[in-house]
Amino acid sequence: MHSTTTFAPDFAKFEKVVRGQEEPSRVHLVELGIDSEVIQEVTEQTLARKWIPDSPETHIRHLEQRISFYSAMGYDFVPAWGGFDNMPEFRERKASDTAALSHGERHWVEEGGGIIKNWDDFERVGWDRIKPNCRDLNEMRRLVPDGMKLVVGTTVFEMILERFLGYEDLFVLSVDNPDLVGAVFQAWGQKVHDLYSEAIQYPEVGAIFHADDLGFKTATMMSPEFLRRHVFPWFKKYAALAHEQGKTYWYHCCGNVLNVMDELIDEVKIDAFHSFQDVIFPIGDFVNRYGDRVAGFGGVDMDALSRLEEDKLRVYVRDILDRCMPHRFALGSGNSVANYIPVRNYLAMLDEARQWAG
Repeated sequence: MHSTTTFAPDFAKFEKVVRGQEEPSRVHLVELGIDSEVIQEVTEQTLARKWIPDSPETHIRHLEQRISFYSAMGYDFVPAWGGFDNMPEFRERKASDTAALSHGERHWVEEGGGIIKNWDDFERVGWDRIKPNCRDLNEMRRLVPDGMKLVVGTTVFEMILERFLGYEDLFVLSVDNPDLVGAVFQAWGQKVHDLYSEAIQYPEVGAIFHADDLGFKTATMMSPEFLRRHVFPWFKKYAALAHEQGKTYWYHCCGNVLNVMDELIDEVKIDAFHSFQDVIFPIGDFVNRYGDRVAGFGGVDMDALSRLEEDKLRVYVRDILDRCMPHRFALGSGNSVANYIPVRNYLAMLDEARQWAG
C-alpha cells in the first residue's frame, strides 16, 4: 500500500540537513538523474497527467513538466545538467536498448581512444569556440516553484576519460606525454569553471552537483597522485565557487574512492557524497564513519532496486533509513533511476520515505 502523504518542497530546510545544522524532520530525497522514460511512465500512470514530449515547439512545456514531476514526487530540487556549445564530435558506439522502458538505442564511448592523441589534435578542438550553455537553466529558473531550487552539474574527469582522450590513451599518455594530458585537463577544467561561475550566481540555483566517476570496485582508476595533480585542484575551485555564494557542493562518484575520501572532505571540502554500491561501501557504513563531516546521499543499491521483489525492497530501504536517519542524509538510488529499474520499485522506495517515522 502506498502512502498519500506529500511534502511541499523546502530546499532551505534540506540545505540545513546537508550542512549538519539541523536534524531532518522527514526523509529528504535525492537523485542525480531520472531517465525520461521513467518520468513519462510515472507522469502518465501515477500522476495521471498527459505527457508532453520534448521538441523545439514544446521544449519549455517539457521543462515545466519535469519540474512538476520532481515537485509532485517530493523532491526539494531539480537537477539541471550543464551544457556547452560548439563541442567537437566524439566517437561512440550504438546498440539496441533492451530495457522495459527502452530508449530505443543506447550509446557507449569508444574506450580505446578519444579524439586527442597528440598536440595537433589538441589544437583542432578549437577550445576558444566552446562556450557554456545555460539556456535551459535560465528557462527553468523562471519555472521553478517557491521552496524548490535547481542544482547544476557536469563532468571534468569523465569527459576527458571517455571523450577527449579515451580510457586507454589517458592511461598511456599520462606516462608518455604528461604535458599533453595536463593541457587537456587545464583547458576542459576551465570550461567547466566558466559554466559553474555563471550558474551558481543565480538565486534559483541552490548547489553544484558535480559528477565524476573516479573509481572501480577496488580502487581509483588513476593514482591518488594523478588526481591530486589534475583533478582535485579543479574540484576545489568548483567547491569554492559554491561556498563563496553561501551554497553547497555535492559530489557524485561511482567506484571505490575510500583511499581519497579524507581529501575530498577536508581539502576539496565537499558537503555531500553521492553514489553507493553495497559491494564497495554501504551508505549505512559511510554515515557511521563520515556522517559528522559530510552528508551521505542515495544508498539504495542499483542491483537491489532493479531485482528485489517489492516487499523485500521495502525491508531493505527501511534498514537504510533506520541506520541513516536522522543524520546528514537523503534517500535515493545508489546511482540514478535508470530506465531498466521497475517503476513499482522506484515508487516503493519513495513510499517508504514518506512512511518512515523513526
